[in-house]
Amino acid sequence: MGLEKEADYWNAVVQMNDTQKSRFSKQVVSSLFNTLDRKRIAIYGFAFKAHTGDTRESPAIDICKYLLGENATVAIYDPKVSEEQIHLDLPGSSKRIVFCTDPYEAASNAHAVLIITEWPEFGSLDWERIYKSMTQPAHLFDGRNVIDHQALKAIGFAVKCIGRTF
Repeated sequence: MGLEKEADYWNAVVQMNDTQKSRFSKQVVSSLFNTLDRKRIAIYGFAFKAHTGDTRESPAIDICKYLLGENATVAIYDPKVSEEQIHLDLPGSSKRIVFCTDPYEAASNAHAVLIITEWPEFGSLDWERIYKSMTQPAHLFDGRNVIDHQALKAIGFAVKCIGRTF
């Protein structure tokens, strides 16, 4: 058919996306002293993209599976994704999945917050309140580069993000 180059290109894109999810997940483990055992990780955003409850191909699924495989408890907040859908996407791990109805509940006693979906509301959260409710040192991993990292560092967060260094 003559579409070999296009197929190779799209396969490379998929492989690069998988590599990014793996690198992001491993960075969380590394930053939290190489263990997630008995640690709570807040997940901000489970949908594939903001303004939808669609989880098909969401990076949150693979990231959460990795974190659960490292014995973390994941506290998931997404304004549109149902608890039922989260359990369908993460079967067999229900004892270590906490469905949260607001981002402050998810962050309470968490060791880290991971921003996985670019919901606009994440930019206007009370980050000082979140920081104070977390286990210290508080880590924030911004997978979408949607918040003011310098302001979060000034609060006290250890900030990591995709595509930027601090």
